Amino acid sequence: MPVGEWDAVLVGGGVMSATLAVLLAEVRPDWRIAVLERLDDAGQESSAGWNNAGTGHAGLCEFNYTPQRPDGTVDPAGAVRVAEQFAASLVFWGRLVERGVLGPPEAFVRSVPHVGLGQGTDGVAYLRARFEALRGHPLFADLEFSDDPGVLASWLPLVLAGRTDGEPVAATRAAQGTDVDYGVLTRRLLAALRERGGEVRLRTEVTSLRRRDGRWELAVRDRASGGRRRLRARWVFVGAGGGTLPLLQSARVPEVRRYGGFPISGRFLRTERPELVAAHRAKAYGSAAPGAPPISVPHLDLRVVDGRESLLFGPFAAFSPRFLTRGRRSDLARSVRLGNLPVLLASARDNRSLIAHLVRQVTAPPSTRMAALRRFVPTARDEDWTLVAAGQRVQVLKETGGRGTLVGFGTEVVTSAGGSLAGLLGASPGASTAVAAMLDVLAACFPAQADEWRPRLAGLVPPPTPEEVARARRVLGLAPVRPAVAP
Repeated sequence: MPVGEWDAVLVGGGVMSATLAVLLAEVRPDWRIAVLERLDDAGQESSAGWNNAGTGHAGLCEFNYTPQRPDGTVDPAGAVRVAEQFAASLVFWGRLVERGVLGPPEAFVRSVPHVGLGQGTDGVAYLRARFEALRGHPLFADLEFSDDPGVLASWLPLVLAGRTDGEPVAATRAAQGTDVDYGVLTRRLLAALRERGGEVRLRTEVTSLRRRDGRWELAVRDRASGGRRRLRARWVFVGAGGGTLPLLQSARVPEVRRYGGFPISGRFLRTERPELVAAHRAKAYGSAAPGAPPISVPHLDLRVVDGRESLLFGPFAAFSPRFLTRGRRSDLARSVRLGNLPVLLASARDNRSLIAHLVRQVTAPPSTRMAALRRFVPTARDEDWTLVAAGQRVQVLKETGGRGTLVGFGTEVVTSAGGSLAGLLGASPGASTAVAAMLDVLAACFPAQADEWRPRLAGLVPPPTPEEVARARRVLGLAPVRPAVAP
């Protein structure tokens, strides 16, 4: 069985691996770098246009990043952190566009205002406190707040139409928000890698990973021919989405011995009806229903995929034992080991509200989904909306303080064998923070090269100062950030 030798092999052809590959080619242009993807093209799983909401997550409207304190004030730290991470992504994309390697940016990123929607007395009070906590930060300079019906109708005509119950409503709006097609972005990043001499191998599935004689050995299968071979690499990154945990388990990485994974698939209601799309030019996020987990936050999004505009509303949870959209039904069962069984059992015990929510969502009739939509769009008609499947996500389960914890937000970098292996686990905000996450991978795995690589990385990802972000937005054709008028 032939063995190929590589300096770095990246498993998974999504936006994470694509971003890391470009960064790695920048600092080590002499390395042989390969990206392996099991499907017929890159960016077809979680990065695919229809497998996510396309939000450029920057904390502008997502309430999950701004928890309310007991005194009613809001902690802005999480929103600021994710805003800084997304700013790094914008700067990176802008520099690559300036180099002429990503093509026209409007194919993968465009301006779409981000709106936070507060409903009811408590919802409006929370939104006002959130606005006050964020408005002074430079990355939220254009954030506006209003509870004036006329202003709200101009921001969200589809959402405000037909409201007759007198319920208090307020909104914040940030014109700097974005919609991103991460699938297109992924493929363009990998095209840039090819131009630098890297390889992208499609229909190539990694079936196991082992440490042998100081190198990593990857068993791979050609999904077109069925042929099998082995590759050897000095360094390996596993960024295979739901496929990451099983591969790290196959590598017998002790750092994940007690990690578990629980797959959750998503569904959205979608419409392409022109008059509805024309009446909602934003991504509007609300609050999770009472008793529902934070990952269930409802949002109504303008999407542009392959040049076609539509609206998505959701998410609605569904269940499949697969760890990937095109995975195996045995994925969940095969991930259970003696080492992580206690964590799985503890997570089932300590996350009953999530399990109950999932059961309700899976068994809910169509009328329940439409009722949730009408909470946002009172005039919504059943015949205008279609239920569509979205991507498959694997929520990481681990033990924290003696409790089984579901890591619903953020990403976790796992390194092993002296930094020669790295894996990325986690979900939202995921793709939006790819640059920051991949810089963390390089820092964790190559600390001795930090000083040597810093100048090259700074040329591609300079610190996201207001000036650098403004430059990136101009290059990418995005709306400039203009300070909001004080209310």
